[in-house]
Amino acid sequence: MSESPPYSGAHRARRRFGQNFLVDRSYIRQIADSVNAKPGDHIVEIGPGQAALTRELIKDCGSIDAVEIDRDLVARLQSEFDPAQLRLHQADALEFDFESLPSPLRIVGNLPYNISTPILFRLCELESHIADMTFMLQKEVVDRMVAKGGDDARGRLSIMLQYRFKVEKQFDVPPSAFKPVPAVDSSIVRLTPLREKRLRPKDEAFFAQLVTQAFTQRRKMLRKSLGQWISNEGFEATNVNAQARAEELSTEEFVALSDWVSAQRKSEGEEDRQ
Repeated sequence: MSESPPYSGAHRARRRFGQNFLVDRSYIRQIADSVNAKPGDHIVEIGPGQAALTRELIKDCGSIDAVEIDRDLVARLQSEFDPAQLRLHQADALEFDFESLPSPLRIVGNLPYNISTPILFRLCELESHIADMTFMLQKEVVDRMVAKGGDDARGRLSIMLQYRFKVEKQFDVPPSAFKPVPAVDSSIVRLTPLREKRLRPKDEAFFAQLVTQAFTQRRKMLRKSLGQWISNEGFEATNVNAQARAEELSTEEFVALSDWVSAQRKSEGEEDRQ
């Protein structure tokens, strides 16, 4: 493996792929230390780019898989790394079959800001195959991911991640650490599946629908935004304040509301069959 610098200027960043390459060696090593890859770990890097972090991960654990959409970067990576060190998959991370790789997976990546949320929701579906995930994302997105009940930043993303994962912000990365320099700050975040400790709504599809509805009308009180499903009786039964707004609720309270509706629907269905 060659020891070329993380950024040589040979590849021009492509806006359509949301490319901003990390070039500050101190932050590159700090991220690798945060991942703490060990021999035997199955690391999958999304968007290795010019291999700044890739080199450190391989140094730490010997070999990794990587998913890269840019064919020019794929060719560059193939010329630098032995296939035994870097197993490259030229693909869109939104479409790649992560389940085809041996689990549990430790997924790492500097996610493009323009598609970070869709990728996160896609990976939520794979929680049973994941050991942990460490990502660099726009700081604003990470702030939403870790926001607790009552925080202004709390939203649909907060709830849908936190009921499946332990979400922990690690540290910030300034724009000056990248080329080209982005217009936003970045942060490192780790997600670890809660496994048997996680909340399990009776109807996960409806739970997702309820959360989406609540935050689509986040300025309204819950008795208005969720009134089509939940009566005053429902709010009283779940001990949830009907005059609260979506960002004020805990993840547990959203699950309680969803389960109350599910129980009501089941009861009504049983009555209809009698």
